[in-house]
Amino acid sequence: MVFHHVPAQEAHGRIGVLLINLGTPDDTGYRAVRRYLSEFLSDRRVIEGSPLFWQPLLQGVVLTTRPRASGRAYERIWNTARNESPLRTITREQAEKLAQRFEASNVRVAWGMRYGAPSLKEAVHDLLRQGCERILCMPLYPQYSATTTATANDQVFRALMRLRNQPAIRTLPPFADDPAFIAAVAQTVRNARDEVLRVQAAEGREGEPFQKVVASFHGLPVDYVKKGDSYHADCQKTVAALRVALGRDEQTLPMTFQSRFGPTRWLEPYTEPYITALPAQGITRIAVVMPGFMADCLETLDEIGNEVRERFLEAGGESFTLIPCLNESPACIDLLETLARRELSGWL
Repeated sequence: MVFHHVPAQEAHGRIGVLLINLGTPDDTGYRAVRRYLSEFLSDRRVIEGSPLFWQPLLQGVVLTTRPRASGRAYERIWNTARNESPLRTITREQAEKLAQRFEASNVRVAWGMRYGAPSLKEAVHDLLRQGCERILCMPLYPQYSATTTATANDQVFRALMRLRNQPAIRTLPPFADDPAFIAAVAQTVRNARDEVLRVQAAEGREGEPFQKVVASFHGLPVDYVKKGDSYHADCQKTVAALRVALGRDEQTLPMTFQSRFGPTRWLEPYTEPYITALPAQGITRIAVVMPGFMADCLETLDEIGNEVRERFLEAGGESFTLIPCLNESPACIDLLETLARRELSGWL
């Protein structure tokens, strides 16, 4: 193994905060999407099956057909002004706004993606060049899973493995029911409800705008949970706290799981069939909140905002409100600052 030295270009003794998100292809074309999906679906934390069986299937059938479909989905949500995905735009803005909160201190903020660019290696080296001797890694996943939080931390440590002089490292624990997180998400639901009420009033209509607020989380194979992954328990913590904050119960704030992939059994109930069955039950006005995502992305904007919305309305639904993720809102930056300062205790 060759050990690398990253020379510091600025003063020593600084603290780095590294925001980590999942990642995104560089563009919507076949090659870029295939490259991104290949990296993502080759992660042994994500696909735990034997690569002897999985890789031929992945590199053959999956990566021959899936990139085109995914590319079309990305085209529907692409940030054409910046020529990048919303996830990249939002994560950058989160980092820039969090950095402003630490302008008067010796803290520097960087951001990177587990898959794609900018890589976590690049982000770590950027902090080292700024003289950071201590780094707090903040995977932007409120609920822990080995497929998200763990693999993000793994990738940071892979970058450190090739450094002769390593910085001290801390990692952010899950914050599934952290009061600051729950308060921020609950406020997005209230804001969305208030906006719909204003529209109804302007049109001379009355009534509760959200018969149900569906909390949709990214799915996970049931086998992973049986092996000890705490993701499902963390999702339950989030929803339980949201129900208290919003004064709702299991019937009016149910929990579902989206983005199922492959033939294996995933956590249930599945979001799409659950939502599309609601109009037949007399539930025609709903909102969907996605508290497992800190930034809007393909899974929120297209899968839920386009595909599930369309199927719900086709099934007889009247009103479908997509509640934005926290994104780069002041509430989100407040939350990130609160979490960062808490975890930097003793360093600041």
